[in-house]
Order: sequence, then C-alpha cells, then structure tokens
Amino acid sequence: MAKAGSPLNENQRLIWIDAARGLAILGIFMVNAPAFNAPFFLYGGAGDFWNNKLDHAVQAGIDIFFQASFYTLFSFLFGFGMQVMYDRLQEKKRNTVHVLIRRLLVLICFGIIHAFMIWHGDILLTYGIIGFCLFCFYRRQNGTLLGWSFGLLLIPAGLLTMLSYAVRNFIPDITAGDSQRISEAMANYGDGTLLDIWRQNLVDWLYANGGIAYLFLTFSLLPMFLLGMYTSRKKWLHDIDRFRPVLIRVWFITGILFVLMKVGPYAMGNPFWLNEAKRAIGGSASALFYVLSVTLAFRTKHGKKLLTPLAYVGRMSLTNYLAQSLICFFLFYSAGLGLYGSVRPSYSVVLVLIIFSLQICASRWWLNYFRFGPAEWLWRSLTYGEKQQLRKRVRSMD
Repeated sequence: MAKAGSPLNENQRLIWIDAARGLAILGIFMVNAPAFNAPFFLYGGAGDFWNNKLDHAVQAGIDIFFQASFYTLFSFLFGFGMQVMYDRLQEKKRNTVHVLIRRLLVLICFGIIHAFMIWHGDILLTYGIIGFCLFCFYRRQNGTLLGWSFGLLLIPAGLLTMLSYAVRNFIPDITAGDSQRISEAMANYGDGTLLDIWRQNLVDWLYANGGIAYLFLTFSLLPMFLLGMYTSRKKWLHDIDRFRPVLIRVWFITGILFVLMKVGPYAMGNPFWLNEAKRAIGGSASALFYVLSVTLAFRTKHGKKLLTPLAYVGRMSLTNYLAQSLICFFLFYSAGLGLYGSVRPSYSVVLVLIIFSLQICASRWWLNYFRFGPAEWLWRSLTYGEKQQLRKRVRSMD
C-alpha cells in the first residue's frame, strides 16, 4: 500500500519563502483589521465616517501598498507550495492525488469554521475550493500554466474595465455607502449577541462571495496559483544565484506595473472604473514585486538580518492568520471588548504593528521547541493520515 508521504524537514525549507509568507500575513492583517473594525470595506462610506486628513491618507496608503497585494501574494505562495508538494510526492511515488485532496479538504474545514464563526473575510475556504482547479494543471506543460494564468487575469479585468469606463457616467456614487447595511452591521457586531454576530457574519460572507463575485474572485486567485506553480517548476526561487538575472528583470517589470496601476490611478483622482484593473493587474504585479524583493534581499547580509523575523511568522502562517482573527474578534465584537466602529484607521495601523510584533516573538519562541505551529501540525497530520511529531527531538549529549 502506498504511503502518504511526509512534510518538509526544517533544513529543506526555503527561508526567503517563509519570510515572504510572513510578509503576506502582515499585509493581510493590515487590510483585515480595519475591515474587522467597521463595515465600510464592504458597504462603502468610510470617507464620511473617518473624516480627517490623516485617516484618509492612511486609507490611501493601505489601498496602494496593501489592498489586493497580499492575498494575491499568499495565493502565489499557495500555488508554489502545492507544486512543491506534488513534485515531492511524485518523486517518492506516493499516493499524490489522495494526499492533495485531503490537504484541500482539511483546509476547507478550517475555512468553514473560520468564515462563519469568526471572520466573513476568510480566505481559507476559498483557497480550498479553488485549489481543486489545480488538478486540471498538474500534468500540463509550463506554457499552458502561463497562458491560462495571464488569460484568466487579463481578459476579465480588461473587459470589466472597458465596460466600467463606458458606463462611468451612469454608475452611482459608491463612496456614500449603503446606510441600511452599515447600520445593521454596527448594531449586530457592536451590540448584538453571539448569534447576532454569526448571523451578520453569514450575511456579509454571502454579500462578498455570492453570485458573480465568487467568479471574479476565482479570476483573481487561480492565476496566481498557476504563476506560483510555474515558478516552482522553473526553480527560480530555489536557486536564486543561478536565476538572479531573470528575477531582477521580473522584479523591475512588476515594480513598474505596481507604480503605474496602484499609484497611477490616484494621479487621476482614483476613478471607480479603474478599480478592477488596479486590483487584478496592480495587485498581482505588486504581489510578485514583494516576493521578489524579499527573495533578492535575502542574498544580502543586512537584508537577511532584517527579514529573518518574518520567516518565524511565515513558518506558522496558518496559526498566525487564525490568531489574528481571534484577537480581532475579541477586540472589536460585542462578544469581547466591543470596540467595533471606534478604532480609527491610523490607530488600526499601530494596533496591527503591535500585535504582529508580538506574533514574531511568540512564533520564534514556539519554533525553538516545536517543528510546526499548532494549526500547521493539525493540518499536516490530517493531510498525511498520521500524527506528525510536534516536538523537536532533543539531541543526546552522549
């Protein structure tokens, strides 16, 4: 009977990939925290509610440097990791399909609990579901992966941008917000019972993911999954010195696209009709720019020293992601401290940096004694069908 395989050993890991994963956890938290604290990310109206210049500047900074950049970066790394796992299982002649299916099913279970009991902005459920699309590509040629990736990313974004431009004069002002939905969210999250919170969570999840929205979410995530798979196959991030010229070229191109598509729209007044292009092209380009920046920086002494703390968080990315949601649930919702709607964007940034710094310290301490984070240990044990060793082996002094 074929064995299920085993996870990577500590000395097999690519530390710059762990650091990029840690950076993604920080970036996702920077976007999630204000969305956890108020309903404006979903329903608009932030400009009126947070009405001072500092908060507007902070919101613009988050939109440029974080929004649509880090869930796409995490998507790239998810595809990269799935391809690495597929290759290792194939090399060891393990039951590859069964292991990968279990991996996705466990992730979906994590996502269901997280999405409907803690945070409607969950990404785990979506990653697990869309991850099944990758089975259509594991045996495909590299060119097929690249073609589908660019096609899914650029064609829908281009069509929607042209349509939005054509009807731009007929689109209502969405910055005003949906006052009824905002009031309901404020009441349920800020003053409601636990059942009210869960009910509102379901309403918000359906609003964000229902119908055609999920299709566009697939057009956003699947291309990055495929780019991650392609990059893993090419070994560009495995052998940095060998592929340094390629990495620098891609870094330079994505940096230009980052500036043009994320900063450029603000020079035009940040028009609504550019939102999809800004998200799809700008977000994806910035994600690649960030991961390549981390990778290249790790080849320098100071860059490695500066970025290594991110790797601790990255090695426990699932645990830290879930922990951030639990902390925000306690801080903002009425089941905890009930600060919903009262933490300004500028204070939110400070709060995120404090919590993330504590996560770096906690992750470093944990990894001194354990091989995986607790959530990673459970995910791996269920994926491979056997209990993984959690504690590090203590070397004998004999």
